[in-house]
Amino acid sequence: MNFLFGVFVDDHQLRLELIAGLLVALTCAVTGTFVVLRGLSFIGDALAHGVLPGIAVALLLGVSGMLGAAVSAAVMMSGVGIVNRRLRLSGDTAIGLLFVGMLSLGVLITSRSLSLVGDLEEILFGDLANVEWSTISIQFVALIGVVSVFAICRRPFLLLSVDEGLVSTSGFSAKLFHNVMMAMIATTIIVSFTTVGTLLVMGMLIAPAATGALFARRVSSMIMIAALSGSLSVYIGLLASYHYDLAAGASIVLTAVILFTLSAIFTEARKSISHRHDGDYEPEHPHAHGHVHI
Repeated sequence: MNFLFGVFVDDHQLRLELIAGLLVALTCAVTGTFVVLRGLSFIGDALAHGVLPGIAVALLLGVSGMLGAAVSAAVMMSGVGIVNRRLRLSGDTAIGLLFVGMLSLGVLITSRSLSLVGDLEEILFGDLANVEWSTISIQFVALIGVVSVFAICRRPFLLLSVDEGLVSTSGFSAKLFHNVMMAMIATTIIVSFTTVGTLLVMGMLIAPAATGALFARRVSSMIMIAALSGSLSVYIGLLASYHYDLAAGASIVLTAVILFTLSAIFTEARKSISHRHDGDYEPEHPHAHGHVHI
């Protein structure tokens, strides 16, 4: 029992890491559900990598990396809108261009500054070992903000996840609520990078939500399962990191992916058994769009 629980009782810093990780898991559960339902993984990944130059510049100036990430995310989203409207390129093309451009700029900034060499690994893979109450406070506020946005925008968000046309016919602005959802995704990424890093944050957004999509038939249930899966991933990942001297962020994300894999195997095995006597059984497509209801 000491192996499972005693370390969190005895180690104050590990308790802080657990709290920070759980806050990130809960925030990602809400946001990640809509990332999975709407197929926004590409733009989420682009944002996660595109904040790198903002973080690098912020650290050079001695200000909060989260502030730099927020500025960088705002610049990137504005750039996507401009390229999309003025040059009439597809959204994916605009996102791809800004993605590689911002990421390259971030790499150039960090490679030219010796003072950032030691910070680069923390930016990319997180720095849970040095998490402080100030960071936890920001993450808690972000969680409250994300949950509040979901509560207020629940119906248009759900309609967006089904069909953007339904949003307009229901009297809502599809563009407005799409932008609100993008802001929610950006906020989640910004407050999560200190925990799991910019390279791994998409794992926490996608894997627990995808696990929820395997079992849930309603969005609220999907969020709850994603929160449970993400929280369990944080707990197991931190235990593995502590006992076997592994990178905390990578351990957490890998655990989340393993939980999804085991869940997928279980659900497919269950379907196979239940349809064993049916000769026309065909595996369902694993994407959540078709079977999660409002």
